[in-house]
Amino acid sequence: MPGAHDAPASKATHRRAGGKKGSARTVLERPPQPQGWNTTDEDEVAVRRWRGSTEISEIEAVDSRHPVFGTFRVSTDSGTAYDVEIRSLHERLNSCGCMDHRVNGLGTCKHIEGVIARLQRRAAAASKEGGSTGSERVDVFLDRRETPKPALIWPAGGPARAVRDWLGPFLQPDGSLSPAPAKIAALVAAWPSAPPHVRRGLRVSGHFGPWIERERRQRARTKSRAKFLAGVERGTASFDLVRHPLLPYQREGVLHLAFGERSLLADEMGLGKTVQAIAACELLARRKAIARVLVVCPASLKAEWEEQIARFTDRQAKSVFGPRAQRLAAYAEPVFFNIVNYEQVLVDAEDINTILAPDVVILDEAQRIKNWQTKTAHKVKQLRSPYAFVLTGTPLENRIDELYSIVQYLDPELAGPLFRFNREFYALDERGRPHGYKNLARLRERVTPVMLRRRKADVESELPGRTVTNYLVPMAAEQKTRYDEYSAQAARIVQIAQRRPLLPKEFERLQMLLACMRMICDTPAILDPACRICPKLEELERILGDLLAEPSCKVIIFSEWERMLQMVRELATEMGVEAAWHTGSVPQQRRRAEINRFKGDPACRLFLSTDSGSVGLNLQAANAVINCDLPWNPAKLEQRIARAWRKGQMRGVTVVNLVCENSIEHNMVHLLGAKQALADGVLDGRGDLSELKIPSGRAAMVERMQALMAPSQTPPASHDAVATLGQPLVPSPEEAIAEDLTARHGANALLVEARHGSDGRLRILAVCDLDRDTLGAEAARTAPADDSVALVEIVDRETWQTLCRLQASGVIQFTQGPARVLHRAHGLADTAAEDQANAAGARAAKFQEQAGRAWRMASVLAAGGFPEEARPQLAQAVMYGGAAKLALSGKLSASASMASPAQIRQLVDAGGMPMPAETLDAVLAPEAGIATLNIERHLAVIGRALGGLG
Repeated sequence: MPGAHDAPASKATHRRAGGKKGSARTVLERPPQPQGWNTTDEDEVAVRRWRGSTEISEIEAVDSRHPVFGTFRVSTDSGTAYDVEIRSLHERLNSCGCMDHRVNGLGTCKHIEGVIARLQRRAAAASKEGGSTGSERVDVFLDRRETPKPALIWPAGGPARAVRDWLGPFLQPDGSLSPAPAKIAALVAAWPSAPPHVRRGLRVSGHFGPWIERERRQRARTKSRAKFLAGVERGTASFDLVRHPLLPYQREGVLHLAFGERSLLADEMGLGKTVQAIAACELLARRKAIARVLVVCPASLKAEWEEQIARFTDRQAKSVFGPRAQRLAAYAEPVFFNIVNYEQVLVDAEDINTILAPDVVILDEAQRIKNWQTKTAHKVKQLRSPYAFVLTGTPLENRIDELYSIVQYLDPELAGPLFRFNREFYALDERGRPHGYKNLARLRERVTPVMLRRRKADVESELPGRTVTNYLVPMAAEQKTRYDEYSAQAARIVQIAQRRPLLPKEFERLQMLLACMRMICDTPAILDPACRICPKLEELERILGDLLAEPSCKVIIFSEWERMLQMVRELATEMGVEAAWHTGSVPQQRRRAEINRFKGDPACRLFLSTDSGSVGLNLQAANAVINCDLPWNPAKLEQRIARAWRKGQMRGVTVVNLVCENSIEHNMVHLLGAKQALADGVLDGRGDLSELKIPSGRAAMVERMQALMAPSQTPPASHDAVATLGQPLVPSPEEAIAEDLTARHGANALLVEARHGSDGRLRILAVCDLDRDTLGAEAARTAPADDSVALVEIVDRETWQTLCRLQASGVIQFTQGPARVLHRAHGLADTAAEDQANAAGARAAKFQEQAGRAWRMASVLAAGGFPEEARPQLAQAVMYGGAAKLALSGKLSASASMASPAQIRQLVDAGGMPMPAETLDAVLAPEAGIATLNIERHLAVIGRALGGLG
């Protein structure tokens, strides 16, 4: 017999067995969620249904007479509100004013689904009481399933005669609604003044506005362009918009921008995208009275834009600089062209919209918005203006969704939702991951309305030719030995990748090894300054000897690594050739001076640049380009070449690529060709689009790595590698955290690094490119419990860069142990290095200023007859000057206030501060003293060693 306490439990069990199916059973019977990008429309609707049930805070009926099939104001947790029109609880015929509903082609959104969830219970109750289960009004609305089209729904009982008569002028002979935008616009305009009895039996949607305006603007653009061209034929209008005549293809570009309103100009580099944009703005100023243009470009190109505007027009232009208050003042007093950089938009986007309120936004070098997930892209896309010009010669570098991101900014409805784009143009595997492309010809057709692209080959009759030569340079023995060490390690990791996905630390190490191999292809001195072996430098000397024999020849020399360029600069000095210097460590104003020196000084024959000078600069003064190394990306290679081979170049251009023979660099030539084929196919319609394969995914990555490594260099698997075959690897706690963060946030997880504190506990620092709310939610999710094995701190990119600058300048120090990098996004290292280089440059400049002050004080004392008193000042000048040089190279500790005598002697011995031993002893050895007769000579020697003070 069961006890007294057992009876209630038995009763409860009986109720569940005979009653409604339990929640757990509902969950277990639910079909599995789609994986990756492999979603259906129903999957997407389900997502919006779930968000509608969780993210809507308030629903209010706008008209109480229609409690179900009416209009409702919906407020979300973010504070925004939208009007939702309900016509059916079962079909997707409802309307909302949000962008998702306009774009997704589903006929629903989270706001609609949230309202339906609330109304279904009310409708069910009305049905039980014998009430109507459908709308009793005639509905005229825009059906946004797939392609938007006007639609008409008659109620079940038929419409009142008065309503049918009123609608008559807007109907076709068969009684259906006219699809003509002009007819719909007239209907919408007439609706507010319809008789009361008509308005009671008819509802005209309030969401026709964007569709009508879109159709109106399309017709107006076509008509306006035709009118302008007719005026040109009659002589009442002209293409004489700027000081220099526009070539025929440039006139077409101006028409595309000015009359396309929101357009992408994707001409190959060097064809004059800047002047076409300037001319389009001038045309709009004359015909549409625009008055404020916002130019957004990389910081290094702001001065270039000012120069180009001054060259072609009389319109005012100014670059925005300074702290926030100064920037806001500039927005409040705009000129015609207002120039900002992308980093400023990240902070000032809303102020630009409300204070400056630009008529035109020009995005130059718009690669910055190709990754649609970044904060920069998100902020730039918030800029509002009737006209928008996107300028980039490389709208597609690696993946087709880069092009999607740009088109999405210009015309979200043309781009469509990302889930449809992925479904239409990517071939997906069973896990929903992309493994190839499809329908690329259709993609090119899709973007044609907004994209105009011309290649140099299309206008080659108007451009000088170029010749490209690859010089294969063999390695020296020591160079080959060092290269093979890194190659063997990389090959082992590639073998592991053939069996299983690489762990983040393994992939990071592979990237590091490949980078080291590329550096050694130039010279081992990049990694080990003591090993000054560089066959490429010897080849370069011969090439320069031939090129510079022509008195008018000027040469741009590119390298990805500044240490390689330093060796080239030393070579130029030995050859007696002046060279301009343009790297990321050079301040912007100094860069401009170096550019002008190269352009205007006949004695300055060389322009030495890292890839900081491969974008946007006009250097037609050069007629030769030498690449000391090949970049990963063909677009970057073309950017380098296009600094010289561009519109305005009157001579043929010689391009020389120095390629290390039988190396990763040699094999990269084929990889560059494969990437170029993708861009050519989508952008230019060249080649067989059906044969293009996706350059991503693990299998493709392994294949590329094998090709880069060359089969002969792949060593047999090590004993350790064989031992792990088929055995799962258990990640460490820090690796598990890193994998979780990268899985959650993908490309927005920029950096994850771990340190062990003095208490033995892990400290994890994660840098994520997320908005503030998401960042806060993630910080709360990873907040450590008392028994956590690791303390996790999550910061955004700007905070991390600030920390790097403060550390580099010595203001702060990371006190925990050395960092272990678990994950680093591609390109982040360059950003960090640039920040640190800028901080190091500022610190070095301060030391240099102190050195100059001490040297001048010593000069005053020496001139006044006080040589012994001058000696301590000279010693300070030398140690401050040495500190400046060491700070630049990263060899000065953060706490050091000047260089030590030992460091000075090492600098002198290494040639970093040329100074005779006599002068060095006189300054640093108090017992030596300074002879009165020698003081002037010592001053001059030290002044020259410190950078021209003497």
